Amino acid sequence: MIDFCEEFESIYCDCEIPWSKLYKHNILVTGATGLIGSTLVRALLYMNEKHELDCKIFVFVRDEIRASELFDSKVNIVKGSVESFLMIAEKMDYIIHGACPTASAYMVSNPVEVIKASILGTLNLIEKAKSDNATFLFLSSMEIYGEISEEHIVSEEKYGYVDPLVIRSCYPESKRSCEMIVASYAKEYGVNSKSIRLAQTFGPGIKYDDPRVFAMMARSVIEGNDIVLKTKGESKHPYLYVTDAVSAILTVLLKGEKGKSYNASNPITYCSIYEMGLMVADKFGNGNITIKVEGNRQNIYPNTTFLNLDISRIRTLGWKPKYNLEEMYRKLIEYLIEQ
Repeated sequence: MIDFCEEFESIYCDCEIPWSKLYKHNILVTGATGLIGSTLVRALLYMNEKHELDCKIFVFVRDEIRASELFDSKVNIVKGSVESFLMIAEKMDYIIHGACPTASAYMVSNPVEVIKASILGTLNLIEKAKSDNATFLFLSSMEIYGEISEEHIVSEEKYGYVDPLVIRSCYPESKRSCEMIVASYAKEYGVNSKSIRLAQTFGPGIKYDDPRVFAMMARSVIEGNDIVLKTKGESKHPYLYVTDAVSAILTVLLKGEKGKSYNASNPITYCSIYEMGLMVADKFGNGNITIKVEGNRQNIYPNTTFLNLDISRIRTLGWKPKYNLEEMYRKLIEYLIEQ
């Protein structure tokens, strides 16, 4: 079990989160076996135990066994898929919807499944929020911005190009559609719904064989192998540590404006993938590894883009990130070594 207690306590003490709004309320989390969802649920359990929030936590998951391994009996596990979501009898006060595939290879091989999970899942869950008069938060992605070819600060109102006929666009296009659903339900039905656009998030809790580039770099350090990129690694964007993501989610859930979307990232982590590899090799490779580029598999990766996210809007809610890229990798590598 990952020990996030110190970081959770920091969230409780340092973030301007109105915890009393959660007291004795029901909270439903989808995508709860993923990195962000599982860390969020653990944070809520910690707040229940240490700060007597006394909220009831429900997790809606495909893999009941995995959920049972991650959480104790204090979590109510509901098995199912968001695409065919069956209404849960209990009334919910808060719904945090984070269920969605995130692997690039899966997006290319199973685009229809990605679209169904995103759009049908969001419609089903927000209907539950509408029925229960619950607050609804959709976990979106910085990928909704598409291709931005110039380096400038990207606020929530600026968007780049997405080609809807490129198969991998199933992910950003469906995320855009889901944000439209969230805004539409807020406008037409008055649902207290909002979205948060998370930068790529990582930290302790990922599987050792996670296929994403940040995990590959950490494994390379641990195993003493060179970092091998399948593209030139020219895209630049920021990153977010997992407990920073949790504090951002809770901040927007409880303080965000209805119908709005909020960027969440750490601007000081903004760099290219290649630059990140150089940092990892330099700081953690002990002079034994280098970075190499082999091949150019652009078919499963987004085209080169620059996403320097503006976080001014979420800052007005009192949120700020804490962990820089070197700290994120140190925590991740220590965790993977322990595994």
